[in-house]
Amino acid sequence: MRPISYSRASTVVDAVATVAADPTSDFLAGGTTEVDLLRQNVMLPRRLVDINDLPLTQIEERPDGGLYIGALARMSDVADVPAVRERFPMVAQALVLGASAQLRHMASMGGNMMQRVRCGYFRDAMSPCNKRDPGSGCSALDGFNRGHAVLGVSDQCIATHPSDVAVPLMALDARIHTEGPRGRQVHPIDDFFLSPGETPHLEHPLEHGELVVGIEVPGLPAARSSLYLKVRDRESYEFALASVAAAVTAADGVIGEVRLALGGVATKPWRARRAEELLRGAPARRETFERAAREEFASARTTPLNEFKVELAQRTMVRVLETLTGTGSPS
Repeated sequence: MRPISYSRASTVVDAVATVAADPTSDFLAGGTTEVDLLRQNVMLPRRLVDINDLPLTQIEERPDGGLYIGALARMSDVADVPAVRERFPMVAQALVLGASAQLRHMASMGGNMMQRVRCGYFRDAMSPCNKRDPGSGCSALDGFNRGHAVLGVSDQCIATHPSDVAVPLMALDARIHTEGPRGRQVHPIDDFFLSPGETPHLEHPLEHGELVVGIEVPGLPAARSSLYLKVRDRESYEFALASVAAAVTAADGVIGEVRLALGGVATKPWRARRAEELLRGAPARRETFERAAREEFASARTTPLNEFKVELAQRTMVRVLETLTGTGSPS
């Protein structure tokens, strides 16, 4: 047994100050991931600061058609908001597909964004893992890595980022608001998630004591025509082998606006910028979609166990694009 001190913060300022002053402390929100890591001796904080009393549950509509979502808003509450379902259907779909109803009622938006990887070697607390113990090595490189990443990987880590809702938020260029020792910060979402590189233990550019307080989703008319498709081993709640979030407009058979992001295949929520570049202004037909998907995965780095993910993700991307543009073959 390890002693852990526990306190509840009543203001953001108090929460930040308490955690920032103690390098062995951490924030506690819904706890749906953190409690597991504590039990597995993967996370070893000596103090937990409960932030559930903080006024961070708002879901506000913005004049530009966007949203501001408090970090403590529960996943289930956000998925049920009419403005989310109508303006950003792929966000609502990702939230529903991301967890069971019980977990969605507990898990917070900020916590879901900050959740740690599901790599078994990271979570067993015994195997070498650069993310858990920098410099110890990556057991997944030559181990069981069927579910691991093929994009954004390095020789130090190939763990897949687990969040579903972060994928459509990446496609939408969301911004992450934080409060920390240096005050309010706003992080573009692509900068908020770090690729492993040589420092896989650094997943976010946050200093100790910096707290996620909200998620800003810019207004994007094209997002009304959006879709999140998740492919997994079983229909019940499981992490993605490949997922695609897309918002697309097309007129007269030509693609206009397009936003694409991928999940389940990369070390961070992956913005498919190469595919977007090839799709804009191109004919909305299967050949175009297949070429864009191939180009996006041209730099994929696979293992014998996870090389199937490349074709799976490409087919998923094509299916989503055909669905949104109405160009798919009738079933």
